[in-house]
Amino acid sequence: MHKPDDSRITLPLADEAATAAFAARLAATLKPGMVVYLRGDLGAGKTTLVRALLQSLGFSGRVKSPTYTLLEQYQTGGLHFCHFDLYRFRDEHEWEATGFRDEFDGRNICLVEWPEKAQGLLPEADMEIIFEMLPASRNVTVCANTAIAGECLKSLRD
Repeated sequence: MHKPDDSRITLPLADEAATAAFAARLAATLKPGMVVYLRGDLGAGKTTLVRALLQSLGFSGRVKSPTYTLLEQYQTGGLHFCHFDLYRFRDEHEWEATGFRDEFDGRNICLVEWPEKAQGLLPEADMEIIFEMLPASRNVTVCANTAIAGECLKSLRD
């Protein structure tokens, strides 16, 4: 008999309102020090998810894509967030020069778009969120890679 995979869940996101609702549920589960990889094609909704997540925690400022700056930092809801977008990342020397390693300090919640661009340099992800574009909507698959992310996933299922 096949046992269901308790380390992942796939949810439909019909529109931006559904993404915001999912982001609010996710925000309530995140813990300091977590590393979350955001995977998906350009325009899949990665930055939209981060924006909705921060807003659900009370952040009222502008949440912009860190495509050119590579990193944007936010404080809200008593938490510190580092939002990375490594799409334009070129090589490991750039990683060392930016000092990004210091941001993965066990206190910041690090949300990383395009983690494959820094493969082998980033800490392993506690959680991966994978966006799948569909003709009229999208799906999001949340994968828990650690016990702390497993607790988050359990809360998302409830």
